[in-house]
Amino acid sequence: MPPKKRASNADSNGSTKKRKENQDDTESVSNVTASTEEQKESEGAEADNDSGVSYKIEAPMLYGELLFCGATNWDLVGRKALPKGMKNLGGPNLWSPNRISTLKGIKIRTVVSGCTAAHCVAITNEGKVYVWGRNEKGQLGLGNVERYDVPQLVTSFEGKNIVDAACGRKHTLFLTENGKVYACGENKMGQLGLGNQSEQVLTPTLIRYKGPPIRRVSCGGEFSVISDINGNVYSFGCPEYGQLGHNTDGKYFVKSNKIEFQCENTPRVITVFVEKQRDGQVSPVTDVDVREIACGANHVLISDSRKRVFSWGFGGYGRLGHSEPKDEMVPRLLKFFEGPNRGALMIAAGSTYSLAVSEHGALYFWGQTKTSGEANMYPKLVQDLCGWKIRSIGTSNKSIVLAADESVVSWGPSPCFGELGYGETGIKSSTVPKEMKPIEGIYVHHVSCGFSHTLLIARCDTEEEQSAIDKLPVYTPGS
Repeated sequence: MPPKKRASNADSNGSTKKRKENQDDTESVSNVTASTEEQKESEGAEADNDSGVSYKIEAPMLYGELLFCGATNWDLVGRKALPKGMKNLGGPNLWSPNRISTLKGIKIRTVVSGCTAAHCVAITNEGKVYVWGRNEKGQLGLGNVERYDVPQLVTSFEGKNIVDAACGRKHTLFLTENGKVYACGENKMGQLGLGNQSEQVLTPTLIRYKGPPIRRVSCGGEFSVISDINGNVYSFGCPEYGQLGHNTDGKYFVKSNKIEFQCENTPRVITVFVEKQRDGQVSPVTDVDVREIACGANHVLISDSRKRVFSWGFGGYGRLGHSEPKDEMVPRLLKFFEGPNRGALMIAAGSTYSLAVSEHGALYFWGQTKTSGEANMYPKLVQDLCGWKIRSIGTSNKSIVLAADESVVSWGPSPCFGELGYGETGIKSSTVPKEMKPIEGIYVHHVSCGFSHTLLIARCDTEEEQSAIDKLPVYTPGS
């Protein structure tokens, strides 16, 4: 049975409505302010971040306490076995949302992981950064490659206000309030944007970019996509399926039987956006002002100021939504969301699937979560959630978690490891949306998912709200 929509405080009549690729190994709408009107008119100018132009990327205004559920054996997440020579340090599956002992009482405004990631980032209301999880390539930015079960403060950001982050399979991007991007972790495909393809970078390092301040950051498995305050979008890293949007998969032959890839190791602007007709005719799309980015393992979605959606990269299982499983080498307009009142307010991407919330508040899904199931080749309405007001979407490898109305709703195919948050005695997986009952009555601002874990920010503005949170179990990492 689909979850029943509970009456909110504003619903005085009490009426209810119905709502409703495995591989080894992201709500806030930030506003941008310029210090002068002249600076606002500098659209398209190649202004250096350090040119003295004073921009500020505003962080989310809401904050709360971090809750966590899902897998904590970070070395094993997404793997059938540990890498050779690695000791199994263990870690339980948390089947319901837990408070984390070391973060109790700390006000968190942003939580970040990724559909291919086995590590986490939590940003406080003061712009400080805590990280934990897998760290084999230095993706935590702590200067080493040790796994951390206990959240650690990234001390190298002292004096900087971090407002957002993004997690790839083994790399991380951090965004400062003045639009600068720092990167760490694996870099053998150039996914850190540092101008080289070094094996790994252990501390957050400023990317090689000179241009308008960056507003959005997102990571796929081995690539990164960022956008600036003028609506330009840039990509770097692995081009294997066209996910960089530069009209190439980067393949070239080293020998007759060996293929390598020409990776992008610095941010490169994407200049071509297209629309394809049914007869195969291709025409350019202009005036694309990028506002939001969502990366799957090997595909990308963006939405622009006109609420249009473009997708590109790996097309398997219909994740691009173009009614055909073909890879797209450049951003292609997803016609479903074009036209009056048909635009997308939110977008999200899991490893092999995509989601969008329309202007009417309806949730659409395309792609595939269950490998043995049927794939949706184009956006399909999630009827179980009609009538729900969705404010945040978390996408893991195969599972989906939503904050909507007064509830958190989740679903995903087996195997799951607690990321759905149904509780120790609850079901472990579900093919249809179900409420996260263990936190019933707790209002969640924001949701983010990793490969097989979920991070939530719970509102704690009142004594009553804090009291409800205090009743939840507390997870003490390493105990």
